[in-house]
Amino acid sequence: MKISNIFKVCAPAALLLTACNSWLAEPTPGVTQLDEFFTSGAACEQVVNGCYSPLAWEFNQTYFSEWFIGDIASDDALKGGQNKADGSDAYDIDNFKTNANNKILLNYYRAKFMGISRCNLAIQEIAKYEPDTTLTVEQRDRMIGEARFLRGFYYFQLVRVFGGVPLTQEVLDSETKWRGPRASEADIYEAIVADLEAAEKTLWAKSKYAPEDLGRATRGAARAMLCKVNLYRKNYEEAYKWGKKFVDEEYNAGEYSLFADYGQNFTLSGENGSESVFEIQYMADPTSDYGEGFGFTRGTFGAILTRPRLDSMGANKGWGWNHPTQNLYDEFEQGDPRLALTIGVPNASEASSVEVNYLGSPYYNLKVCQSENNTFPALDHDSRGPLNYRLVRASDVLLLFAEAALESGKSETEAKWALEQVRNRARMMVNATVLPEFPNYLGYADNTESLRKAIRHERRVELAMEGHRWFDLVRWGVAAEVMDKDNGSYGKSESAEARAEMASFIKGKHELFPIPSEEIALNPMEQNPGY
Repeated sequence: MKISNIFKVCAPAALLLTACNSWLAEPTPGVTQLDEFFTSGAACEQVVNGCYSPLAWEFNQTYFSEWFIGDIASDDALKGGQNKADGSDAYDIDNFKTNANNKILLNYYRAKFMGISRCNLAIQEIAKYEPDTTLTVEQRDRMIGEARFLRGFYYFQLVRVFGGVPLTQEVLDSETKWRGPRASEADIYEAIVADLEAAEKTLWAKSKYAPEDLGRATRGAARAMLCKVNLYRKNYEEAYKWGKKFVDEEYNAGEYSLFADYGQNFTLSGENGSESVFEIQYMADPTSDYGEGFGFTRGTFGAILTRPRLDSMGANKGWGWNHPTQNLYDEFEQGDPRLALTIGVPNASEASSVEVNYLGSPYYNLKVCQSENNTFPALDHDSRGPLNYRLVRASDVLLLFAEAALESGKSETEAKWALEQVRNRARMMVNATVLPEFPNYLGYADNTESLRKAIRHERRVELAMEGHRWFDLVRWGVAAEVMDKDNGSYGKSESAEARAEMASFIKGKHELFPIPSEEIALNPMEQNPGY
């Protein structure tokens, strides 16, 4: 099946997962039994395709794209919207006032577990399938690898937000199985690594996929994620090992490369291109509507949500969410071409509008709404943005490898090389003197501490407004010293209007978000500290 369609193809929801031992529990007429469904390679592929779908879900009771956490909770962005009362759940995330009734967190939590459930079904049933003319051993093993990659990815998304969560790696085919305690954060990470390592062995290189299947999980994506996940575990030796595999056997082997034009990453023509390691597939869908529940549209709400509320845009006017901060704007070096491709600046008259300026920030995010000619393409419907969301880019992995090479003590030379790969792309887009080589820029010296700061700076400007910043601050252990409104390097420098809305950052609490209360009511488990 064409990859552009798979994220909205549901795994067969009507599969009956319970075995019947009594005439009182006869199968419902018209419901397909598992052994009746998995009868061909096409059926196996359909179920694997369904495993991807929850990645694209971002609306149920409210909007819940990952950037509501990754950007808005961080120093990169303010909530935005029509005013501060617009979107109370996002307001709470922005200002460290979140409670366990937050609908963004509830929908996010449930979407990931729905993805995990689909992966468990695919892993269990496809492993039983005997290869035949419709499915070779290699194809079967690759499909299982896709499901294991995705299960690991969903758990990674959960553990970064909530810490330890219930660990479910089997099909929940009875009422006695679906309640379970929270696993420890360490156990969740162990499970993620096990899934990704298993997937890495059977997934294909990106170049082996047919064009219509680009977007599926690849060997390179598994290696990239193993580097990233091990950085979160502070297992720097393993992070270095997997990062080096990516660099040597993927990047330097030509499986991935950086676009000459940084901005191409955020256009329709750049989808699944040479820099793409893993991205959520979206498409314009003429049948979409608001609907009810998860998964009703194949398009993204990201475009309409983050477009500016500029009257000059007419029918293309957006809702103004996810405002870049002045702090982020100032992080870019003078002349860095990535600034103008990341942050939009309204003209003076528009910037003064109460619909445009949010708590002192008039800026808007350009990365999820641009077309090739720097304009905002028309949308068929609010829910129908067609632009894919880049989850992992090659530049991201290069900077992860730079960090792993430095923190493991393996090679500052390799760390500098990887850093310079990313800086050189930006450098080649402008006068070479604008972005000098390390250690000359931003006053950095040629030592370990300065190299660490340089890598962290580069991650911020290269990946700005792509949902990474909050998670980076937390894993580096600096969220409090950056975000606290009274003592944080960002918090105390924000506008008076924004600071007036902020609660104090509590170290040891606010690095994680609360387990949703509705989930605790269904499955009694311990809440995160302080909530």
